[in-house]
Amino acid sequence: MRRFPADLLRRQIESVLAAWGLPEDRQRLMSGLMIEADLRGIDSHGIGMLPHYETRRLEGKVFPDAEPVVETDAPAFCIVDAGHGLGHASGARAMGMAIDKAKVMGVGLGLTKRSNHYGAAGVYATMAADQGLIGMSMTGTSQRSIVPTFAKEPMYSTNPIACAVPAGERPPFVLDMATSTVAIGKLDIYRRLGKPLPDGWALDEAGQNRTDAQAAFDARPRRMTPLGGDRERGSHKGYGLAIMVDILSSVLTGSWFGAHDLKTGKPGKHHMIGSFFLAIDPDFFRDERVDFEADMDALIDTLKATPPTDPEQPVLVAGEPERIARAEREREGVPISDTLFEELRRASETSGGAFLLGN
Repeated sequence: MRRFPADLLRRQIESVLAAWGLPEDRQRLMSGLMIEADLRGIDSHGIGMLPHYETRRLEGKVFPDAEPVVETDAPAFCIVDAGHGLGHASGARAMGMAIDKAKVMGVGLGLTKRSNHYGAAGVYATMAADQGLIGMSMTGTSQRSIVPTFAKEPMYSTNPIACAVPAGERPPFVLDMATSTVAIGKLDIYRRLGKPLPDGWALDEAGQNRTDAQAAFDARPRRMTPLGGDRERGSHKGYGLAIMVDILSSVLTGSWFGAHDLKTGKPGKHHMIGSFFLAIDPDFFRDERVDFEADMDALIDTLKATPPTDPEQPVLVAGEPERIARAEREREGVPISDTLFEELRRASETSGGAFLLGN
């Protein structure tokens, strides 16, 4: 593993984005969202996605320089058409508009359609928390890779949910989770590191456990488990949450389900992803914002005071592991595996962008 300063990785992303034809403001927006995921330790959704985005661009599945268009702008909600572009710009636009509407209406909803992978869901939810609002983000996905409970073929994908809530003295509560046992990017990380997968992450064609990370990642279709793994461990709950995400993100926006048309059951050239963004202003529901934030502090304090089973491992709340990762990575750099390093080199070459990470 090599480590690189976040600013250098940001400039590497922007070098490729510039070669794609993105204007400078879009380069900064997208690279910032991607590197924020890396700083939080969400390696599956940061610069590690750049080689995959380049592959999809070359295949004509995404138009990276597409300009998002606001299709509907109502008092409490908006709909943004991503134009088959990557989901970062349209997602940030929809979340930003949802935040503005929540400050006026109490609640603001943003939806995107004809979109693609947008990175880490929690980054968008945190946009609201940074302004004192509750934020939620969830999205449909570009492939079928998760096997429903009692099934043997995949029908949907990792369908993430994120919720960020501001506190007072405490840092915000930030939940960012896949509704599968792990995100697909985790298979990619283990593949790049040459490590076997833990039991229960992936399945083979016969529905049996698969630990070969390369085989699990290369399988078409991939077969991964819902959150919980199997019925005895609650996979039906992860399965149900995932379909809730697709209802709000895909069905509500008329988008596709696991990159397949719901009416015909067939895939197409583009992924047609829909995403969901929600902002809630606590000022509309409490007499004073300070009361809400004080109660959030009390809630977090209560959880943190829970006696741990291991004195060396205190009880954490959502968002803490990411803050710990950020402190370490700002100090020591973001880790990049040798395999990802070479994939970034190839993506730079095929895009026509400069490779800035050395030899």
